[in-house]
Amino acid sequence: MISNSAFFFGYGSLVNRMTHGFTPAHTARARGWRRAWRFTADRQVAYLTAVPDPACEIEGLIAQVPPDGWAALDLREQAYERRDAAGCVQHAADGVDQLAIYAIAPQNHFPPDDAHPVLLSYLDVVIQGYLSEFGEAGAERFFDTTTGWEAPILDDRADPQYPRAQQLDDAERAFVDRRLDGLRCRRVAA
Repeated sequence: MISNSAFFFGYGSLVNRMTHGFTPAHTARARGWRRAWRFTADRQVAYLTAVPDPACEIEGLIAQVPPDGWAALDLREQAYERRDAAGCVQHAADGVDQLAIYAIAPQNHFPPDDAHPVLLSYLDVVIQGYLSEFGEAGAERFFDTTTGWEAPILDDRADPQYPRAQQLDDAERAFVDRRLDGLRCRRVAA
């Protein structure tokens, strides 16, 4: 039986409300975690995962588990393990009895490489969500609390490979490009 008080913490594409219909959703912060770009044997490209870091705190959204329960989320997040996060996530939502975070098991993830790049269309979706929820300062904090920027970035904007790709406006695209240039990220053509 699924509790109506079960929630999950999203820290990547789930921050962009246009990629899902999970409601209610509330901004939140997870203490003791950092985001990292990683790939797994389950996926051909690199995605974000949360890795333990006692000195770090990341922002995201919590949202209620849908009526079809954890199974639907576990399927969407199939490369990840669902872990209890009730003790580390701060939020203003009422009635949250159960709270989970999805993270790739440490033994199952690897740093991105040329064969497993980060999709720019995925990063665009994530940053669009952070700009919407937390403004430019929050999107800056996303870059600061994420590791793995030495990863190649596959520029697939013209023909997005990410299944939940969204259209960015000029200001959003410019923000992403400016931050990637500042980090000296290596972009490769799709």
